[in-house]
Order: sequence, then C-alpha cells, then structure tokens
Amino acid sequence: MRTEFDQELEERLVRYAAIDTQSDETCPETPSSQIQLDLQKVLRAELMEIGASDVELTEYGVVLATIPATIETDVPVIGLLAHVDTAPAYHAEGVKPRVHRAYDGSAISFPDADELSLSPENSRYLGEKIGDDIITASGSTLLGADDKAGVAIIMCLARHLLANPQIPHGKLRIAFTPDEEIGRGVHDKLPGDLGADFAYTLDGGKVGELNYENFCADGATVKITGVSVHPGYAKDKLVNALHLAGKIIAMLPHATMTPETTDGRDGFIFVADMVGNAAEAELHFVLRDFELEGLEAKADLLEQVCAAVQATEPRASITCEVKEQYRNMHHWLRDDMTPVDLAKAAYEDMGLTVSSKPIRGGTDGSVLTAKGTSCPNIFTGMQEIHGPLEWISVQDMAMATQVCLKLVERAAK
Repeated sequence: MRTEFDQELEERLVRYAAIDTQSDETCPETPSSQIQLDLQKVLRAELMEIGASDVELTEYGVVLATIPATIETDVPVIGLLAHVDTAPAYHAEGVKPRVHRAYDGSAISFPDADELSLSPENSRYLGEKIGDDIITASGSTLLGADDKAGVAIIMCLARHLLANPQIPHGKLRIAFTPDEEIGRGVHDKLPGDLGADFAYTLDGGKVGELNYENFCADGATVKITGVSVHPGYAKDKLVNALHLAGKIIAMLPHATMTPETTDGRDGFIFVADMVGNAAEAELHFVLRDFELEGLEAKADLLEQVCAAVQATEPRASITCEVKEQYRNMHHWLRDDMTPVDLAKAAYEDMGLTVSSKPIRGGTDGSVLTAKGTSCPNIFTGMQEIHGPLEWISVQDMAMATQVCLKLVERAAK
C-alpha cells in the first residue's frame, strides 16, 4: 500500500546510504571513524532546516535534537534513536543504491556481482513483498539500511510532525549515534543528554517485530606467546603459537555452540578473528547467551580450554581476558513494560500482529536500557544485513513511520 511517506523515505535512504560511514573497531577514538561525521553533519543541517530545536553535534559524535510538544499536558518525553555507522563486516565504501519498483517476485540481479542473485528462495521474506519498491545495493557492498533506514524513518517522522503542529504529541528527543556496530554507540553522557523518560531504537527487521529481549554479550581476547626459533633448527625448541591457537579452537564444542549450529534462544562461542605468527598469536571470541548464567558458563569454558592447552606446553604463555559488552534489555524492562505496551498498542492500531522475537545480537537500546533509559526496538524492514544481498522495502519503512506516528499520538493521551 502506497503512502504519503514513500517518496521521502526512498529519497532519504538512497541519499544517506551513498555516504560512507563504516565504523572502525580497531580505533579507540569516539567516533571510531571521522567519516561518520560526514553524515552527522548532513543530518544536523537537515534537522535545523525542518525546524527542530536544540540541534547539536556532541563532542562524542551524536546528533541530538528536539521536536517540541504540541500539547501542554504532562506526558512522557520519548526518545527515538538510530545509528549512522555501517558494519565493518563487509565492504561499505562506494555504495550504489538501486530501487526495484513494484517487485514482481523474480530474482534480482546485481550489476557489480554477476554471481549474486536475490530471490524468495534465499530470502523468504522477499516473497511477501510483491508489488513493493525494493532497495538494494549494486553487489559489491552492503546497502547500509542497517541502520540508515532507521535514520530515514526518524527524519521523515520529525519533518511530518513539525509540518503538522495540529498532531498532538509530547516532547520528542532524537539521537543519531555513531559506532553501534562495534558496540560503542551509547556514550556515558548520552542518557543524561537525551533526557527521555524512555526511548525506542528504529533498528529492527520484519514488519510487526518488536524487540525487548536480546543477547547478553561479552568479548574475549586470547593471547598466545610461543617460543620463536629458526625452523631449520627448531627440533625440541620451537613452540608454535599458531598450533596452540588451533588446539584451542579445536577443543571448543563446534557441533552445539557455534553461530552456524545455533538459533532461537541458543547461545554460542564465535571465533571472530585470529592474527599472528609462530611467535605470537591473538584470538578474538564473541560470547553470547540470553541469560547471564549461560554467558558466564561460556566464558568459564573458554578459560578452561585455554588452561588445558597451556598445561600441555608450559614454555608458552596463554592468557584469556573477557570484557563485558552489553546485556539483555529484558532484565530491566520486565520491571516496567510501559514502553513495550505503548508500542504494542501502536502496532495494533495499524492492524499489525506483534512478533516479540528475541534479538540474536544487540542494539544501542540494549546499552541505553542498562544505563537507565528503557529502550525497546522497533522494526524498519531491513533484511540480509551486513552483506551484499541486503535489501529493504520502502513500504515497510513507511509502515514503521506510521507506527511511530501512532505511538507518539498514543503517548499524548
């Protein structure tokens, strides 16, 4: 179904997606890449142009703005968030968005990758989008609808509300964050600077999905120092750090605890990266579980494996450091489901069936909730993210915009 928002959403996403904003997990600065500020400066200017108040680009790289209330009654201040960075997991420079109008159900080809094909066979949800306008990239990059679709939706909503002051709503606070894809999107100052009673991220998938539960997440770094010797004279002297790294990986339970063998509510241990040589090696692990007990068990298992391999070769040094990343937002939301209940009512106003699917990952909302501002996650329509087959329906984005409009109107009551 076509809406008044379709053209604006399409134009915004195509324009935003073409701006390279990939975050850099190797850089400790905030934001982690200066290119993210290229889009942030555009958004700051556009918010000022449409008449938003309190527009600023903070020293930690977040664009903040206010949509003033149109009613005088005391209603909650609601925050709306989306992140501008794209994932480091795949090529994101030189994105060339393509619009496939009135999708007919056939396979979509990619001009920059002849071997790629997108169809309902490899992306089932696409089969439900016959007649919709589908946006993809050209095959050599991801699209970046994660989460520039969320940015476009919030900007469209903000422009619509500012242009129609007769719509009753309370004060809204907007935040566009950097570095979400590397787990650093919520600066310690953000909850206070946002100043919202509760908030929502626009960073979800299928129409109807409302996420208020997500993985607990830790990261682990294993460092191995071997004994470096010329290989021609290494007999009984060389201790190869790469061999020890291989032993650690081999001793982990591959059949039941890796991303490719788990789904639903199963957690996992993911070997994300290995660098080094015979003298020194470093492994990076991603640990995930919906419950803290399960997350701690996975950290314990990894540490036990490292200790076991260390015991086989006392001449080597093996260390395992586990760091907290984010936690399941439901651990806090279950004490006050007000923002979830409000969103559910808005979905139902639009005739949607609510699907409360747990996120097998995290959002800025996960961290924001843990820092005191409850923040469930609303759908945008994004699909096949972090890869060249990424796509989104313009009409799904329009539905998300309409849901947000219903949500702020309901909150005003």
